[in-house]
Formats: sequence, C-alpha cells, structure tokens
Amino acid sequence: MHKPLFVTAMALLASLPAKADALADFYRGKQLTVIVGYGPGGGYDLYARLVARHISRHMPGAPNAVVQNMPGAGSLRAANHIYNTAPRDGTAFGIFARNVPLMGLSGHNPAVQFDPRKFNWLGSSSSFADDAYLLFLRKDAKSATIDAARNMTGQPVILGSTGEGSPGFDVPNLLRDILKLNFKIIAGFPDGGSVNLAADRGEVDGRMVDYSSILAGKPDWLKPNGQMKVLLQFGRATRHPAFADVPTARELAGDARVRQLIELAEVPWHLSRCFTAPPDVPTDRVEALRKAFAAAHRDPLLLEDAERMKLEVHPGTADEILEQIDIVAKAPPEMLKQLQKLFEASKG
Repeated sequence: MHKPLFVTAMALLASLPAKADALADFYRGKQLTVIVGYGPGGGYDLYARLVARHISRHMPGAPNAVVQNMPGAGSLRAANHIYNTAPRDGTAFGIFARNVPLMGLSGHNPAVQFDPRKFNWLGSSSSFADDAYLLFLRKDAKSATIDAARNMTGQPVILGSTGEGSPGFDVPNLLRDILKLNFKIIAGFPDGGSVNLAADRGEVDGRMVDYSSILAGKPDWLKPNGQMKVLLQFGRATRHPAFADVPTARELAGDARVRQLIELAEVPWHLSRCFTAPPDVPTDRVEALRKAFAAAHRDPLLLEDAERMKLEVHPGTADEILEQIDIVAKAPPEMLKQLQKLFEASKG
C-alpha cells in the first residue's frame, strides 16, 4: 500500500472507536425523551412506548428512555414543540400525526410552525402496508351503509375526533366534501380513548381510526356481535384482506380528478408511525439515533412485544419518509391548492 494512503486508512480506523466512545460518553447517564402528540392509550402512544422500551439497548451509552405525552391540536402542538423548542442535542425525538407533514407543505393551517423537510427523520415503525384507516360506525347509527350516508337528508352522522388538523378531523371532512357524505365532525376530545368511549356510549356515531389501533385497544369493536361496523377504508390502494367487502375511498371516487385528490391525501399514510428528531441535531447523534431505531425494530424482544400488543411492525427508513414528503412537495400546485381549500372549508 502506498504510504500516504496507508496512513490515511489507519487514521480513519483509529477515529471510529474514538467517535463511538464520544457518543457513548455523551449519552451515558442521560435520558431520552420520546414526545408523543397524543394522550396515553392511543395508537401513537402505544408505538412511542414500544420504541421507548427497546431503543436504549441499541444506543451508545444505553440512555434511559421515557415517554412524554403532549396532546393538543391533533398533535400539531407536539410537532411545533419538537421543531422549535425540544433540545437539539440528540436527547429528544417524537411522533405525531401522519398528516402533519402534508399540513406543513400545503399551507392550509396557519398554526404550522415547521418545514417537514428540515426535521431529522429517524424512521417509521409501520409503513401501513398491513393496516387501514377505517370508518367505524355504530350499527344503530342513522346510516347503515355508505350509500345511505351519501344520500342522507336531515340529521347527519356524528363522528368524534381529537382536534382540527388531526386525521380523524381532516380526513372525514375531506371525504364529506368530495364523496358527498353527510358527516358532522365533533372535535376537541383529548385523546383517542375518549373518542372510543363516546362512541361506546352513543354520544357520537363513530370515528375514523387505524385498524391496528382498534386491534390493540378496542378489539371488541371487531367482533361479529359487536356494536360497531366498518363502512369505508382509507389510506390503501386496495381493500385490506380483513375487510374484503368494505370499499376504499378510491373506489368511491366519482371521477379521475377526485381519485387523484384522494391519492394525494393518502400519501401521509405511507408515513405511518414516523419518528423524528428536531433540526440541527449534530450529525453523529442523528446517525446514532437512526441506527438504534433500525436495530430496535429488528430486535426479537421488540417484535415479540409488538405481537403481544397486536401492533403492526413494518419499518421504514428516513430516506423513505423523505421520498414520500417529496411526492407531496412536487405535486401539481393546483392540486395542493384544491386540497388546501377543502381543508380550509372543513374548518368553517
């Protein structure tokens, strides 16, 4: 080997243990804060706690990890906090609603205080490949079928949601407007568990929610003799095998333009269960977090834990998250503008 090349190679090899030791020294004895934009018990909270229980074993210095619930504005409060306020030293990261990146690019919500392209994305626990975003209605609700919901007059079907800007608010409002569904959405529930309880009590007729969240938290809704039924699925190009008789939103589109709008609105569902650190975290610590996140999702202990909790684990990388965000960023401006108008109309 040529002497200068040999010297350079040896210097690089020598720097690797030093770099690893520096990371371990930084994280040893510290605490990782995993911020989740919803209250305890919902799907996002369950994934946050799953990651918090297992990521420490794969981090340099094995820092302890704790979950901090920060509900508010459909998790927009948590997204703004992570971007603007959370420590930028590699000790904080979090998870918020999958539609938040779309909000950051479409410009329809003036409360957004971030650029989704500048987050330090770590990866996703689930790509939504085996999941679905479902419309659950009580069997005694005014509408028993989608056709009935589309042709209803008078009293609308009442759906509950956590807040404006949350998927449970924006998606049914969007579908109401473009598929002509007679929905009224009641926002302001503190968390998903509260919406479920309201549906159980008959205070609302139903809600839109992930299949995986119901599997984990409300499996009685899925029983044949249960009081809930599924009328529509969103976030999928094809029907989920568990709901082969339930149409997708794309199937209900009346024309190609409406279908394209639905497909664009569904992009965030490929960003399902994404975790991110704030901007400006040192590069080596971002890489340490990404490696630990990926390793944790290959860890048999995490996979066993997820199976016990009935949580889908189908991990994605930071690059895959950015690819999906890029799809939205490069969408035809007129389509983004139309989506923005639809979302704005839903607030009125």
